[in-house]
Amino acid sequence: MSGRDGSWLARGLAVIFTQLRSYWSILRTRGPNQLQFWLIALAIGVAAGGAALAFRRGIALLQKLSYGAEDVHRLHSLAGGLPWYVVLVVPIIGGLIAGILLHVFTPDGRVRSVADVVEGAALKEGRVEGRAGLGSALASLVTLGTGGSSGREGPVVHLVAVMSSWVLNRLKADGIKGRDLLGCAVAAAVSASFNAPIAGALFALEVVLRHFAIHAFAPITVAAVAGAVISRLQFGETVEFVLPGSSILEFYEELPAFLLLGAVCGVVAGLFMRAIFLSEDVGTRLQGRFRIPRFLRPAVAGALLGVMAIWFPHIIGVGYETTLRALSGELLLQQAILFALIKALATAITMGGRMGGGVFSPSMMLGALTGLAFGFIATGIFPDQSGSPSLYALAGLGGVAAAVLGAPISTTLIVFELTGNWTTALAVMVTVSISTAIGSKLVKRSFFLTQLERRGIHLAAGPQEYLLAMFRVRDVMRPCGAERAAAEATCWEMVEKGIYIDGGATLEAAFPVFERTLEAYLPVVSSPQPGKPPELLGALFHVDALRTYNRALAATAREEHS
Repeated sequence: MSGRDGSWLARGLAVIFTQLRSYWSILRTRGPNQLQFWLIALAIGVAAGGAALAFRRGIALLQKLSYGAEDVHRLHSLAGGLPWYVVLVVPIIGGLIAGILLHVFTPDGRVRSVADVVEGAALKEGRVEGRAGLGSALASLVTLGTGGSSGREGPVVHLVAVMSSWVLNRLKADGIKGRDLLGCAVAAAVSASFNAPIAGALFALEVVLRHFAIHAFAPITVAAVAGAVISRLQFGETVEFVLPGSSILEFYEELPAFLLLGAVCGVVAGLFMRAIFLSEDVGTRLQGRFRIPRFLRPAVAGALLGVMAIWFPHIIGVGYETTLRALSGELLLQQAILFALIKALATAITMGGRMGGGVFSPSMMLGALTGLAFGFIATGIFPDQSGSPSLYALAGLGGVAAAVLGAPISTTLIVFELTGNWTTALAVMVTVSISTAIGSKLVKRSFFLTQLERRGIHLAAGPQEYLLAMFRVRDVMRPCGAERAAAEATCWEMVEKGIYIDGGATLEAAFPVFERTLEAYLPVVSSPQPGKPPELLGALFHVDALRTYNRALAATAREEHS
């Protein structure tokens, strides 16, 4: 290469580098346009798919180190042949490590999960906690690799939400693009976890964004496909559960049985979710009563799991082996019922002990066992009008999982994509629809929304409720001395009568005060310091609060219908 050619190449590279820096500056200052956003969605889809596979590989590696399991689909059988003290000690060690991680990375020792991602989409412009999210992912990884009885999908969803939040903060993306990019990450993670691109895209729309707006559909689909491609490059064109033979619904007179199965699955899902919440409450009370350090709470739960696993090793880990045996009809009626009860208890202990993990895989296992038990009974009573018990197991898997997640559409598609069996559509759809309707009445619509409701975050009621919690009184009030501000003397008179609102409160707290007092405005005061009187900050006018609320409702409607 001549000196002139080298000089030309150097100038060309310098121009390209300068242009790239200019593009990056535009992205950071102005946000991405539509085409750029699709490219970012593709990139986040690849990254999220890779993170999901890395998490799955990490669990497999830890299970191999802990139990000597080469194949996660045979973990139950391998653990059953280990010495009892190994089965007992491994979950305790895992719980202790998870507890330390959560103690270091989170302010409250609580595992971040899908519920926090749903909250981030609704209230935080698509952002989630970074440090706490990474700590939760590590704790869940350790828990699942050392015998915790939960699922891997929830931690992965929050992990990729942390990744998308990092990107959003760098790009300074607005609320709509922030939520859409979060949906892209979630879609890719679910798609890669299950090798189910259709279900991954719909899960992000149905569960996380909770709308099906056109502007979100294209980038989320791109990301879901990217996640599926990453998964198939690693694992090939395989399905998670291979069912023996064909399970075809041959008689329309059998459909009433699946209606009844749906009702059973809805009740089972409701009891399962309530058991987890009860376990959480009991664990918190016992922790306070016996003054157990919060980092030891997962270790105590691990000890309980270890004792259970000595006699019931099927509770260890995600539970794919037992799920497959249920779908294949390889269990007896008594085994299906007993395993379902023990698995539900083990998952409640894992979640209540704050060990980490999700509820999707346990709900699928519980649903398959419930469906199989129901199938044995149904085919025993009406042998001439009934198909295979494994068909009921498949429908039950979808029924319980859909009711727990509050996601009938995406769960139905996940069932089909997990098994590659599309001939059972009628049975699964009927079961899922009934179970979701019943399950949503037993809790606040789903497991995740009920988790948020227990924290005082009212997403289940819709935007007309949760939007009020997005605006602080201090940001909407008219400060003292401002134009058209309230008279300070009148404000102090109202404060003396107990009619006021704290500046750190939200409009959610202010509206009931307006309704109770029928005042045109409320004095806003600062939180009083010990020994000091409160400071008058200004006044919150009812008309200003209503105007802010109406604008938020209009913006939400535009986003959901654009």
